[in-house]
Parts: sequence; structure tokens; C-alpha cells
Amino acid sequence: MDPYHQGSLAVQERLGVRERAEHAGRSIRPGIRDVAAAFLALQPHLVVGAADGAGRLWASLLTGAPGFVRATGPDRIAVRGGLPDGDPLTGALAADGTPVGTIALDPRTRRRMRLNGALTVTAGGFAVAAEEVFSNCPKYLQQRRPVDLVAEGPGIVRRSALLTPDQERAVRAADTFFIATTGGAGGADASHRGGMPGFVEVLSPTELRWPDYPGNAMFLTLGNLALDERAGLLFPDWETGGLLQLSGRARTAYAADGSRSVRFRVEAAVESLHPGRLRWSTPEYSPANPAVPANPAVPVNPANPGGPHRGSTTR
Repeated sequence: MDPYHQGSLAVQERLGVRERAEHAGRSIRPGIRDVAAAFLALQPHLVVGAADGAGRLWASLLTGAPGFVRATGPDRIAVRGGLPDGDPLTGALAADGTPVGTIALDPRTRRRMRLNGALTVTAGGFAVAAEEVFSNCPKYLQQRRPVDLVAEGPGIVRRSALLTPDQERAVRAADTFFIATTGGAGGADASHRGGMPGFVEVLSPTELRWPDYPGNAMFLTLGNLALDERAGLLFPDWETGGLLQLSGRARTAYAADGSRSVRFRVEAAVESLHPGRLRWSTPEYSPANPAVPANPAVPVNPANPGGPHRGSTTR
């Protein structure tokens, strides 16, 4: 059975990578291997992508002590706890049958694992029946170490339909974000994007753009966007634990040389600084990160030359 839908197949054919994609697609399985189960049990974070009751896509972050997410069978994971109050996906994760995409990313080891499936509500949280399970290479992943857990925080800080100046600066300084997308069959997927600070451009308070760097040739995210433009972005501020969640629509632009970029239109934004958040060290950037043009809007942090400046405490 082909793991790709017509959107991904169309992108692969357009870029001439169908053979590579067919080989990479063999890694997509419904089962959870022992090594994947062991990896999940060590993670303090899980990113979840899904649609809210209004049909908007969001990417959200769950945090817990290692073991809060674990494999409970060959094709099922259980997640203990839930999202912070006010998160856009609180309702979606409380409804049986919600299609979800998840990604567990470990900044300590530059490893990541994706698992997509349907959600079932449980007494202590929720479970996901795995339909697709696979890992990606460490390209564009920054290495970080956990620093501490912060118990206090105001929760939801701001909701808006566009980016504030502080949020624009945070996006320009970001080296990592997560993207939730959906395909025509109603499933959901959560993926990672990384690069040097400045790789995400802020074109206006309602428009972003980023390059689509070469990867595994699967084109799951771009394939989803070819069928459905809805997308949700999650920008974590690793050093404060703050989050910036955006929901909107994204379109891919293809250049004659085969390069690609994605343009995202913001429709809703949620900024938060929740209690119980985990803070991480400044990054060691991936050697795979391409250079980006100098951007005077991203000031240099003297303690981390070339790294993001944390002028705002929330994202």
C-alpha cells in the first residue's frame, strides 16, 4: 500500500523525486517498534496537531515528566495529562475520534519521531491509535539541554488576529517551529522546520515566508498543503518556555531551479507563558542549517553570537 496520498505524489512527481520518496516511504509503518517506544518514554514534550471545533488547524505542546507519553501496545500510545487551560486544541483533545498528528523531538539527541492516528479520550488524558509511525533524520535540528522547570506563569497572555511587534521579532529570531497540516482524507500531521535565526521572514503582521529546505523527499507537509491550505504553526521560545501559536493558510511557491518556499497567512494567534513549562539552554545549531541573509531586525545576543536575542519574554 502506498503511504502517500495524491497531494504528496503530485509534489514528488513535480520535483522528480518519486523513486527516492518510494524508498523513504518504506519507513512509514502502523506499528511502534521497541526502540521507538523507548524513545517516547524519555520525552518531556509532545507536539500535537489537530483542527479545533471551527476547523482551524493548530499545533500545541504538551509537557510532562518523562513517561507521561508512552507506548501501551504495538500500535497505541497513551498520554497522561492534557493541554494548559485556554489552549486552542483543548476541546479537540477531549473528543473521541479526533485525527491528530504528533511529533516527539528530543533536542538533547537531535532525534524525532512522528506518529499520526485517531484519538480516544481516557480517564487520565488520551490515547492515539497509530496509523503512521516513522522517524526523520536529524537535519535542521538544533541541540539543546534542559535547564529547569518553571512552576509559575500567567497562562494565556494574548489572543489576536495578527502579530504584534514583539511577536514579529520572536518569529524572526526563531530557529525552530512546528507545523500542523491535514490531507484530503481527514488525517492530521505534525512536522518540524528548523534553520538559522532569520530563516522565517515576517513580510507583514499577517504574512510569513520560509524556505523549504531539502529533506527526505516524502513531501508530506507540502503534499497536505497541496490538498488543503489550512495550517497551524507553533513557535517555542526554548529559553523562557513561552509559546506562540498561529493558525492560518499556507501555499507553496516553486522556483525554476527546484527550490521552494512557503507563504503563510495568519488568521489567529495565541501567545502564552504557562506554568509547568520547561526551559532549555541556548542552542548548538545544526551543521546542516543553510546560511540566511543578514537581517538587521534580528539583533545579536552577545552571549550566543549568531543566536536569537530574547528581547521579549513571551512568544
